[in-house]
Amino acid sequence: MNFEVIREYLPLYQEAAVLTVKLGVLGIIFALLIGLACALVQYYKVPVIRRIVAAYIEISRNTPLMIQLFFIYYGLPKIGIRTSPEVCGVAGLAFLGGSYMAEAFRSGLNSVEAIQTESAFSLGMNRVQAFFYVILPQAAATSMPPVVANVIFLLKETSIFSAVSLMDLMFTAKDLMGIYHDTTECLFLLVVFYLIILLPVSILGSLLERRLRYAGFGA
Repeated sequence: MNFEVIREYLPLYQEAAVLTVKLGVLGIIFALLIGLACALVQYYKVPVIRRIVAAYIEISRNTPLMIQLFFIYYGLPKIGIRTSPEVCGVAGLAFLGGSYMAEAFRSGLNSVEAIQTESAFSLGMNRVQAFFYVILPQAAATSMPPVVANVIFLLKETSIFSAVSLMDLMFTAKDLMGIYHDTTECLFLLVVFYLIILLPVSILGSLLERRLRYAGFGA
C-alpha cells in the first residue's frame, strides 16, 4: 500500500464523491415522489392509471439499471430527446427507485387497518384529513425499513453511472487503475469513500426506525 499514491488520488476521489452524492440524492428525491404517487394510485385503485403504474413497476423492477441508462442516453436521442450524463443518471435512478419506493409505500398503506379510516371519519375528518393525520403516519412508520434499504440500494447503484461516462467514484477508480495500475490503492479509496457515504445513511435510518417505534407507530 503506497500512501503517497493515496494522498495524490484523494482530491480526485473527493470530487467524484461529491458528484456521486449529488446525483444520488437528486435521484432518490425523485424516486420518493414517484413512489409515493404510484403507491397512492394503487392504494385508492384509480381506474386505468392503476394498470399503467403496475406495468411501470414490473418493467422497472425487472430490467437492470445499466439497460435503463443505455436506453435513456443512447436510445432516446433516436427520437430527438437528448440528455446530459448527469440528467441521464438522475432519471435512471428515479425510474428504477420509483418502482421500489412504490412497493415500500404500498405495503405501508395496506398495513393500516380499515377501522383506522372508519374511526377518523366517525370523528368528523374528511378523506384528506384522515389520510394525513391517521393513515400516513402509520404507513410511514411501517414503510421506513424498506425505504431506508432502498435508499442505500440506490446509492450503491450509482456505481453504474460510469456506463454513461459520468465521473463518479467507480469511473474514477477504473480510470486511474487503467492508466497507472495502482489497483490496491484505487480499490482501497473506493471502499473507504462508499463507506463514508453509506454508513451514516444506515445509522440514521436505524435511529429513525427506532424513534418511530418508540413514538407508537409501526410497533
